[in-house]
Amino acid sequence: MTVELLGKSKEELRAWCASIGEPAYRGAQIYHALYAERKFDTAQITNLPAALRVRLTKEARVTLPEVRQRFTSADGSVRYLFGLAGGDRGDLDTEFTENAEKNEGGKVRRLSTVASVEAVLMPSEGRQTICVSTQAGCAVDCQFCLTAQLGLIRNLTAGEILAQVLLPLEEHKARLAPQTNIVLMGQGEPLLNFEAVMGALRILLDPEGIGISPKHVTLSTSGIVPGIEKLGQEKVRPKLAISLNASNDEQRDALMPINRKYPLAVLLEACRAYPLRNWEHLTFEYVMLGEVNDSAEDARWVVRLLAPLPSVKVNLIPWNPGELPYRESTAGRIEEFRRILVDKGIPAFVRYSRGRDVMAACGQLALLQIETAQPPATVG
Repeated sequence: MTVELLGKSKEELRAWCASIGEPAYRGAQIYHALYAERKFDTAQITNLPAALRVRLTKEARVTLPEVRQRFTSADGSVRYLFGLAGGDRGDLDTEFTENAEKNEGGKVRRLSTVASVEAVLMPSEGRQTICVSTQAGCAVDCQFCLTAQLGLIRNLTAGEILAQVLLPLEEHKARLAPQTNIVLMGQGEPLLNFEAVMGALRILLDPEGIGISPKHVTLSTSGIVPGIEKLGQEKVRPKLAISLNASNDEQRDALMPINRKYPLAVLLEACRAYPLRNWEHLTFEYVMLGEVNDSAEDARWVVRLLAPLPSVKVNLIPWNPGELPYRESTAGRIEEFRRILVDKGIPAFVRYSRGRDVMAACGQLALLQIETAQPPATVG
């Protein structure tokens, strides 16, 4: 049986090497080659004995998603359209699948034999940010998000999540900035694929793996309270961002059906209890929908919701256009909203999304084909 190496931890690779009669430390060498050196061809891991490299070509594999297309924005952002392997990989979360089928969460589709997913590389001065998907599609069904129209196709494996970081970094290695930021804000709800997401994050945050600082990795959730509680217990974890998007339960029920299961009082209590590190704050994301959730009264209600929490900031995100029955807030309403929060002591920032012209911005990842596609670059 051929063993998949990508997504395995150092301990798993050490144990596998021992199980095939090789020294366990060979697993650590494979781990470093995969994640720190981005060597995806086992024949290129030259610090391994030649005989072991031959054996790896027969008994192991590194499965990378197919880069079907790249869409390059005028601002330099690149949306990757990845083709994934078959639907037997990454089982759906059983509990949430049942809940979604009871209409407590959103849309669930059965496993597909072929799935697609997207990631976005956003270069800027001094850093690059990679927006990563954790599921193919999404079941949470936020009404203003194009990704929700896909439903949930399947969970991604840890290896498939990591590949969305490794491939763009390797493709752009000649012009990488010193700092890499990772945001788990692409397709899917990360906390509904908890084990695979944490498996990927442990490798991503490991100084001997991909080596990204926890200060530069953010996981965004729609408000899955059990997942928030579980994440807070993890020794190694990213920063946490909460997609708020509403000022009251009635409004949030309509925009984000997950609120019916985890209403604001329950969500904010989980946020209050979340164990922040001494350098950390909770980020709340608020998509500004014209004349839906962007009034001065909405802003005052958001202040009331967040004021009891110990350390927060708010990112106001102008809605990114798509074929949905919403419109962008005006610049004046966004600024008034921001000023009300700031005047009440809540740091608030307007975050304009990158890559809007190639459907790469927040809420736009819906596998759309557009004419600006470019052929994939070769990685190897």
